[in-house]
Amino acid sequence: MDEFFRAAVEQAELGLRGGGIPIGSVLVHDGRILGRGHNRRVQRESAILHGEMDALENAGRLPASVYARSVLYTTLSPCAMCTGAILLYRIPRVIIGENLTFMGEEELLRSRGVVVEVLQDPRCVELMKEFIQKNPSLWNEDIGL
Repeated sequence: MDEFFRAAVEQAELGLRGGGIPIGSVLVHDGRILGRGHNRRVQRESAILHGEMDALENAGRLPASVYARSVLYTTLSPCAMCTGAILLYRIPRVIIGENLTFMGEEELLRSRGVVVEVLQDPRCVELMKEFIQKNPSLWNEDIGL
């Protein structure tokens, strides 16, 4: 497992241990993690702190040129909101842990030239399946159902 993807999985596990939804993300530029995050909607009572949004927020304000040479790692296929942020900041590559439990806006990303790689990582699938089974109403809230 790549060190950056491992860091995203660690973020997902941290979120789960903190009572939240197990989705983690890291923003990487030139071999260095600029921002780490996990879904904090529950912990912060936030409408928008998905894992990807938290990683971007924690990276802080960056020049457009940095985003344009970065990679976003996420443990789950990005939803419409997170996809919008990826497109807005022109992040060229997204590495996704899995899309079996939730298929986000991968086709939109690809149609806009973003390189999307899906790993189907067993740990990511396990985290989400167990969470959804135990917390269906919270999961539905998170994805807007």
